[in-house]
Amino acid sequence: MEFAQIAAIAGKEFWDRIRNRWVLAVALVFTAFALSIAYFGAAQQGAVGFRSIEVTIASLVSLVIYLIPLIALLLGFDAIVGERERGSLELLLSMPITRGELLLGKYLGLAAALAFSTVAGFGLVGLVLSAQLDLAALFHYVGFMASSVLLGCAFLSLAVMLSVFAADRTRASGLAIALWFFFVLVFDLLLLGALVLSGGQWGGELLPYALLLNPADVFRILNIFSLDDVRTLYGLSTVFPPALARPGLLGAVMAGWIVGPLALAAWRFRR
Repeated sequence: MEFAQIAAIAGKEFWDRIRNRWVLAVALVFTAFALSIAYFGAAQQGAVGFRSIEVTIASLVSLVIYLIPLIALLLGFDAIVGERERGSLELLLSMPITRGELLLGKYLGLAAALAFSTVAGFGLVGLVLSAQLDLAALFHYVGFMASSVLLGCAFLSLAVMLSVFAADRTRASGLAIALWFFFVLVFDLLLLGALVLSGGQWGGELLPYALLLNPADVFRILNIFSLDDVRTLYGLSTVFPPALARPGLLGAVMAGWIVGPLALAAWRFRR
C-alpha cells in the first residue's frame, strides 16, 4: 500500500470540501449552536449567561448526538457509489492506485474535513470561554471535542461502508438516514422498552454491554461519566457501571466502530 497515493486522494477530498465552503458552513453551525447553548441554555430557568462547563457540555452532548452523526452520514454516503454513478470510478482505478488505497484515501480526506470543522467550530467557542474556565474545565472541554471527532469518524466509517455496498446513491442515502434514525432515536427506545415490558427482569445486567453496540451511547458515556454533576440528567447511561466507563476502554470501543465498518467496506470493495 502506497501512502503517497493515499495522501493524494485524501488531500483532494479535503480541499474539495474547503473549496465548496462545506467545512466553513459546518464550523459556523457548531460555533453558533455552542455559543447559544453556553450563554442561553438556562434561559428557561430565568438565567442568562455562562454558568458552568459541566452544564454546557451536558447540553452540547445532546446536540452533538443528533447533529454530528447526521452530518457524517450525509458527507460519506456517496463516497464510492457517487463515483460509480458518475462514471469516474473506472477512471480512478485505471490509474496506478489500488482499491484499498482509494477507499482509505477518500475516508481519511472526509474524516479530516469533518474533524477540522468540528475542532474549528467548538474550538472557537472554547477560546471565547477560556477566560472563564480553569485548567480542569478546559481539559473536560478538550476531551469533549476529541470524543466528538471520534463520533463523527465512527459514523463516517458507517457511511463509507454503505456507499460501498449500495447499488446507487438513492439507496445509499435512504440507508444512511435509516441508520441515523436507528442509532440516534430508536436504539435506546428498544432497550428501554425491553426493560419496561419485562419489569426490569430482562437484560438489566446485559444493558451496559448493549450500550456499547451504539457509538452514540459510547460518546454520551465518555462525556457524562467525567462530569459528576450531570450523570443524573441522563437515562440509560446512568446504569452504566463505573468499571466499564474508563476512557481508555470506551475510546477503544469507539476505535472499533471506526475500523470495523471500514474494514468490511474494504473487503467488499476489493471483490
